[in-house]
Amino acid sequence: MKLRAPQKRLGELLIDAGLLTDEQLAQALTLQKRGGRMLGDVLTEEGMVSGSALVNVLADQLGIRGVTLRPGLIDTSLLTQIGQEEAMRLKAVPMFRVRDTMTVAMAQPQSLPTIDRLRQLTGCKIRPVLALPKNIENFIERHAGENLDVDDFLAKLSQSDNVEVIEREDTNDEPAANLDRLIEGSPIVNLVNVALLQAVKDGASDIHIEPDRKGTRIRYRIDGVMRELMKPPAGMHAAIVSRVKVVGKMDIAEKRLPQEGRVRIVAEGRDVDLRVSSIPTLLGEKLVIRLLDKSNLNVRMEQLGFRAEALTTFRRMLRQPYGLVLVTGPTGSGKTTTLYSALDLLRGPEVNLVTVEDPVEYQMDLINQIHVNDAVGLTFGRALRSILRQDPDIIMVGEIRDEETARVAVQAALTGHLVLATLHTNDAPGAVSRLLDMGIESYLLSGALVGVVAQRLARKVCPECQTKYYPDPEILAEAGIPDKVGRAFRKGAGCRACHDTGFKGRVGVYEVMEATSPIRRLIHRAAAAHELRDKAKAEGGTTLQEEGVALALSGATSLEEIIRVTRIEGIELESDAAADGPGEGKVAA
Repeated sequence: MKLRAPQKRLGELLIDAGLLTDEQLAQALTLQKRGGRMLGDVLTEEGMVSGSALVNVLADQLGIRGVTLRPGLIDTSLLTQIGQEEAMRLKAVPMFRVRDTMTVAMAQPQSLPTIDRLRQLTGCKIRPVLALPKNIENFIERHAGENLDVDDFLAKLSQSDNVEVIEREDTNDEPAANLDRLIEGSPIVNLVNVALLQAVKDGASDIHIEPDRKGTRIRYRIDGVMRELMKPPAGMHAAIVSRVKVVGKMDIAEKRLPQEGRVRIVAEGRDVDLRVSSIPTLLGEKLVIRLLDKSNLNVRMEQLGFRAEALTTFRRMLRQPYGLVLVTGPTGSGKTTTLYSALDLLRGPEVNLVTVEDPVEYQMDLINQIHVNDAVGLTFGRALRSILRQDPDIIMVGEIRDEETARVAVQAALTGHLVLATLHTNDAPGAVSRLLDMGIESYLLSGALVGVVAQRLARKVCPECQTKYYPDPEILAEAGIPDKVGRAFRKGAGCRACHDTGFKGRVGVYEVMEATSPIRRLIHRAAAAHELRDKAKAEGGTTLQEEGVALALSGATSLEEIIRVTRIEGIELESDAAADGPGEGKVAA
């Protein structure tokens, strides 16, 4: 029978690793006997061994991972599932959860009773990692029962000895090596982690990191509206920019030219794609991080906000064997999401579906997705012409930007392919004027067009603080419903859940114009947009504002919000002046 070798003691392990001398160990053992403390606590408190080095040595001995708990790495809200008292008793801190597995930092990760108790409390499988008992206790005392306080975190950053404050920041010529020294061992990594984690938690679509005369301003966009997240202490801007560039695999030494980067991260147990864009400004580089959270991609049409009649018409358009279906609206109006919902409906093993996008925002199964690359000459037009030689059934074009792309898309629609595309116009009839202005012949467009969907995104009333109110008669008149005086509508009063805005989440507002025979005849003779609009209304169609007002009457949003997102300045002038072309998606701020 083979005897098991006895495990080495902590002091021996540290000596073997070259982290401790025999003299230091003897001194630490003497201090341990006097104070009755754990040897590990003595070594770290006396500065003989760092906490991270100690935990790594112990973790290697146990054959698991070791961690040092710090803000930005942990979802502090998970502590509520265990409770401060139980977490302190078990010496355990939940770090994050991925599906049904929770990673927990434990002082005794080999303790089966502790793991069983954690599994019982959380209902999750437990993945233990090692942390020092003192580190766990300090973290629980500081953060139990509450989410990370960003202001408190930033206050600690400004007092940290690890941060080198730059009195005068040179935005053009600072060597990359200096930035590396700033970031190495500093809380900059944690600050960026906190910004990303908070943005993911709050459902933000973008993070803006902007240089300011007094330092840095970090804002994020939620439900289409910008909101301030934090203002880091002065002197950190270059280091923050460098850290984000490293994450986005960009060149940190290049500050004179715009750059783009892309990376995938896991936050809150969710896969999030980050698209990073940098641009030089007068005060330094500005970064915008687009967050593409796949869990937020709502591809089911029934949940986008289509009313029953509009949804029926849109589905009928998508069932056509060939033709051009357009989705229009300003930037940020949800056009791509609508197209993805259409692709989700159309994709299948019996269909060859190809997309050309700039960039590919979400990857989907059973779809061949092409990323436009202007730098190497792969434009929308060139990609489209190549796709036509790939025997496609359905083609999706991310955006029609020029005559070349428009012409190839129309030709593809006329030669037996269903083509879905986006376009920047005010409303559905304006899409026809825009394509005519691009040089597409009216007789070709009348034969190719199946229909147009124009859309906006309106903020939804927060369910936590919704209340009744009675709009002013002027508002009712502007919305086209002056007869609704005395009728109660819904709005949000403002609460913590919605950041005191009264809104939480967004819903689509859709105007659908199907290319019926009368509409095609008008397109064939290049009729103005207002004529198309009048004919569509005569056939039972509704405008964007009418669709929005119906949503407000249902209580989904407020009347003022609908007026804000559907107000189109000068639409009649633009529609009548065919030579000037339709507007570029102007929406009142």
